[in-house]
Amino acid sequence: MRVEPIKINWNPQMSIFAKESFLKAVGDQYGWLGGFSESGELRCILPYTVVKKAIFRMVRFRVETIPMSLDFDISEEKDFLGRTIEYFRSIDTDMVIPATSNAIFRTYPDGADVAPYGTYIIDLSQTEESLWRNVAKINRQNIGTAKRTGVSILSGEEYIDVSYALVRETFKRSGLPFMSQKAYRRYIAGLGEYAKVMVAVFQGTVQSSTVYAFSDLCTHAVYGGNLADTQQGTMKLLQWEAVLFFKSLGVKRFDFFGARIDPEKGSKQEALNSFKRRFGATLEQGYIWKYPLHPLKYRLYGLAARVRSGGD
Repeated sequence: MRVEPIKINWNPQMSIFAKESFLKAVGDQYGWLGGFSESGELRCILPYTVVKKAIFRMVRFRVETIPMSLDFDISEEKDFLGRTIEYFRSIDTDMVIPATSNAIFRTYPDGADVAPYGTYIIDLSQTEESLWRNVAKINRQNIGTAKRTGVSILSGEEYIDVSYALVRETFKRSGLPFMSQKAYRRYIAGLGEYAKVMVAVFQGTVQSSTVYAFSDLCTHAVYGGNLADTQQGTMKLLQWEAVLFFKSLGVKRFDFFGARIDPEKGSKQEALNSFKRRFGATLEQGYIWKYPLHPLKYRLYGLAARVRSGGD
């Protein structure tokens, strides 16, 4: 297989995270790589970004390999990914760092550091009645409580800053760092018309918020946050109303944006998985991986990640 840069030619049937304006917003360098067969057929696409921080030039994928043919199999993808590593080596990048949580790869290149990973998906082609039946009883009760107590679901650009504050504080309660407000606004601006900020409001106070990135292919619940002492059912009502809204647009799938496989019992990750599963979402599994191109810088990056947030 031959790997080379190709022209970005995004359309709404593809992942929003392959869109040029988004890649530009989150990367210092970006592009699409194409995988070609010996006969010259384009078999797959892999959008990428290169992020520059201090002495590091780090490749980060925002979406997994995009097949261009139904018969593009896992062995062919593995060959393709191996050759992408050689491409990134040729342009003097230092490492491939873990992809964003939506990018679940079917396979990985030889020599990569790998972990199983997944994401919870709702098929929006179902009827509204079927979607509601699939929601766990406790979630349905909490959604009903939120409605009865007067929780409202609103959306608009005017909620970007309050959304940022909720997400940042939610990350802080878990001991995790989060991006700057400027970077958050740039992220949303890169999505353009394919971003939606939704909030749950109770008695004039925004209780919960989620930023969604979407295209015709899939909606992703990217960043969500709550007040520390939130009104019961606000986030559950928010997600349910989002499911109905994106279904009404004709979006095919709803992605809860990443899930650890077999998290520790009683951990926050287990609670998050349970939250997603109770909406009737199905776990789709694959891999997340990283790759050392410059061994010394890769080790330094790993040490910095452990100091900053306990690891990547």
